[in-house]
Amino acid sequence: MVPVLFRCFSRLPSSGVLARFVLARNLVLGHRCCLVRTGNLRAERSYSSDRNQQKVVVVGIPNPFIWFRTRIYYFLIRTYFDKEFSIEEFMEGAKQAFSHVSNLLSRCRFEDLDGLVAKDLIGKLEEKCSALPSDHQEALSAEPDQIMYSTPGDVGIFYDDDGRKFVSILMRFWYLTSARLPDDSVEGTRLFKVAIGDGEPETKRLLTAIYEFQREFTKGVPPDWTITRIEHSKLLD
Repeated sequence: MVPVLFRCFSRLPSSGVLARFVLARNLVLGHRCCLVRTGNLRAERSYSSDRNQQKVVVVGIPNPFIWFRTRIYYFLIRTYFDKEFSIEEFMEGAKQAFSHVSNLLSRCRFEDLDGLVAKDLIGKLEEKCSALPSDHQEALSAEPDQIMYSTPGDVGIFYDDDGRKFVSILMRFWYLTSARLPDDSVEGTRLFKVAIGDGEPETKRLLTAIYEFQREFTKGVPPDWTITRIEHSKLLD
């Protein structure tokens, strides 16, 4: 099963049928991303156009080489480290961890990152986040229902000089924010109007983030995944 770090995060509901594709920018090298508008879906957040309520969904088109390579790594993890490892369960836990940690960062609650984020990274994040304007801090937060798409990237298996075993998995996230950012402050993003219920549409921006999760698989070590890398597009690099 997916270990301890993710136990407190519940699963998210899955989305439904896809309809019309709108090709977006290549937000991450080697992984193409599309915006999709879908009709007749239950969702708290929807995209309004011509009086039809439509949900915005982001669909990824993975690089075939990267997709095949990561599947080999998943097989090696199950064979030599954890026979019950599931990338699907890991991704659900990583999505909830991303939402929780990004919310803590946006509120500058760095003391609450202990146990979730690597200790040497917390100090760097505190320095960077504290220097951000308030609107940029707000843009760091990703609510669960605002995460449009997530996908695993690089997977690493390595040993240190003492023979300890580690696995790292890089996760990429696309999420919406209503933070008021200058148009030229964040490159590579899309702007569109989102209507919530019958209210006035608000401008949303699609941002990207990269979080790397690492776990030590040495015998006798607690099975915790720790975040060892955090990047938010042009906000935290």
